[in-house]
Amino acid sequence: MSTARLETFADGVFAIAATLLILNVDAQVVRDAPNLGERLVHIWPSYAAYATSFLVIGIIWVNHHQMFKLFARTNYPFLMFNVLFLMVLSFIPFPTALVADALQVREGLRTATFVYGGTMFAMAVMFNVVWLYAAKDRRLLVHGVSDEAIVRGTRSYRLGPTLYLVITLLALLSPYISLALFAAFALYWLLPSSGPG
Repeated sequence: MSTARLETFADGVFAIAATLLILNVDAQVVRDAPNLGERLVHIWPSYAAYATSFLVIGIIWVNHHQMFKLFARTNYPFLMFNVLFLMVLSFIPFPTALVADALQVREGLRTATFVYGGTMFAMAVMFNVVWLYAAKDRRLLVHGVSDEAIVRGTRSYRLGPTLYLVITLLALLSPYISLALFAAFALYWLLPSSGPG
């Protein structure tokens, strides 16, 4: 089977997950607030969480797209691994809302950061599962993918779960440091060299 239908389905899930992020911002605006300007300033954590997670989802989409350029076909296990991958992806708006709310009320931030970090860890694990299943013995790869590209992709993707786990555990010391590092790690994935490309 070709990858076309899977890519179309994945693009739809990515689009919906990214769109859901704005609903948390909208939900924070009280319609009958006496001073709308103050309320808009007060919900700054929702803007920050929205921007960060939208960027994260966008980066995941770009890397997913780049990875799929190397896949010639799909099979049933690969489809199911992608369903699980997309299930985790579509969960991202929930911990994003938790972090935004915790920052706003200054309560429960460590727990919210753990949930966000756990989601990012699961996302990185599933990215690895998708890649490693397809790349093993060149099972689903297009003809001509170099050994160097396979090694580079595997090495790059394997970095994700470890770093996300460490960053999540840093929330024990400071959830603020942990959240800052999540944002910094997202910037790493912006680099063209972060995937097998």
